[in-house]
Amino acid sequence: MLKQYKFKNYRIRLIIYVTLLSMIGIAVIGSAKHSVQKMQIFGLILGLTAMVIVSLIDYSFILKFSWLIYLLNLALLGLIYVIGDDAGGATRWISIAGIRFQPSELSKILIILFFAYFFAKYQERLNTIGVLAASFVLIGIPLILIKKQPDLSTTIITALIFIALLFIAGLSYKIILSVLAITVPSALIFISIIMQDNQTLLDPYQKQRIMAWLQPDKYVDSAYQQQNAIMAIGSGQLWGKGLNNTNIDSVKNGNFISEPQTDFIFAVAGEELGFVGAAIIILLLLLITIECILIARKAKDLSGKLICCGVAALLGFQGFVNICVVTGLMPNTGLPLPFVSYGLTSLVSCFIGIGLVLNVGLQPKKYG
Repeated sequence: MLKQYKFKNYRIRLIIYVTLLSMIGIAVIGSAKHSVQKMQIFGLILGLTAMVIVSLIDYSFILKFSWLIYLLNLALLGLIYVIGDDAGGATRWISIAGIRFQPSELSKILIILFFAYFFAKYQERLNTIGVLAASFVLIGIPLILIKKQPDLSTTIITALIFIALLFIAGLSYKIILSVLAITVPSALIFISIIMQDNQTLLDPYQKQRIMAWLQPDKYVDSAYQQQNAIMAIGSGQLWGKGLNNTNIDSVKNGNFISEPQTDFIFAVAGEELGFVGAAIIILLLLLITIECILIARKAKDLSGKLICCGVAALLGFQGFVNICVVTGLMPNTGLPLPFVSYGLTSLVSCFIGIGLVLNVGLQPKKYG
């Protein structure tokens, strides 16, 4: 299997980018909550190992088991409702053989793999009603299972990944324009409905988050997390207050941000590493996303291209949304910052995605 690869095509700089970003994450996590830093270091080692192993397995071979991958995804998401652990009012975790993980994080990678196979197989008939209807049914089932946890933010990101894959696979511009003509006014109607007191489209906590974002002065209790995060980033100024600082005026040290090692890790990075450190995190995420797209351009087939673009969409969308939430540009959602936030499932899943991209890069299309 290894003989077919030319290791000059192994994208070492992509590995450097993800490793550097993960190491920054470990440093900031240690400052936010030192007790979990060692676990994140273990996650980095596990993730790098998984990345290397996956990068040496021909993705075409993996895609032969696409339907098994799809069924495995549904089984893992379904297990949540049988043996799931409740945390903070949501059931998103399961424990198997002493290993606790979050299926929805791995689900994003499994969905990318399945639809890389599905759209490549039906490329010539992609714009037919049958194939489009089938694809929406196939994505709809896992989306419903994720939404019911409840986990609206992950549902939205997964849907965006699917839409990106559909676009890259060759969705007709006529269909895109038709959909936009429907969704734009529908979105405006949706917004007007959820603003009503007796609306039933969103759960109460979801509406509360949106209203707290729109009117933070009126919904102080719900808006404090985002407002404190913005304050923390601003207080870091250019160079930050330094990692593990004991400043009494630190937002982190005052426990004004709950669980700062996870969804709001960017606020800690902004406060302790300053504008420079925050900019480096954003730059590394951007470079990783661009690298995935560059590899996609040289993929030997459509399925390889879709894998790379799917991983780029995952990292790009999720990183963008997380940073927008922390900086107050979007309503509060529970999404980790790729490679930076604490969480082994998210970290290892991202590394598996990078491993798949590296394997696509090892098999570029041949010219001439």
